[in-house]
Amino acid sequence: MTAITWRGPDTTHPARTASRRSMDAVCRGAKDEWVALFAADGVVEDPVGVSMFDPTGDGHRGRAAIAAFWDLAIADVERFEFAVRDSFAAGHEVANVGTISAFLPGGARVDTEGVFVYRVDADGLIVSMRAFWETDRAMATLRQE
Repeated sequence: MTAITWRGPDTTHPARTASRRSMDAVCRGAKDEWVALFAADGVVEDPVGVSMFDPTGDGHRGRAAIAAFWDLAIADVERFEFAVRDSFAAGHEVANVGTISAFLPGGARVDTEGVFVYRVDADGLIVSMRAFWETDRAMATLRQE
């Protein structure tokens, strides 16, 4: 499987483009490039609400906080695969429906089904990335590969 499987529309839309750049940077482990995709006051909510990555549920706001989120949630994953089944663009946002597979140290894998919503500003920078997924459902997929 390639790192990103895209089955959504291929029409050009600023938020869709930003979402694809985000996935690509994550797959390549390009932290600085990924953080630079966000507006200075951008926010990441992954998942939305209180979680193991965000005890307050307020999200990770600003590039320093987004970089810290990378270190917490992304850096230790050996490999990511994204499978986008559909994508809906409207206004300055896109909602991608799909699965993120995280391959963890020791041969473990977790598949996270969700809806991933990106909002961009006039310059195409991400002002908001909100990931709607359920921890219990994702953890139920944990297995050895």
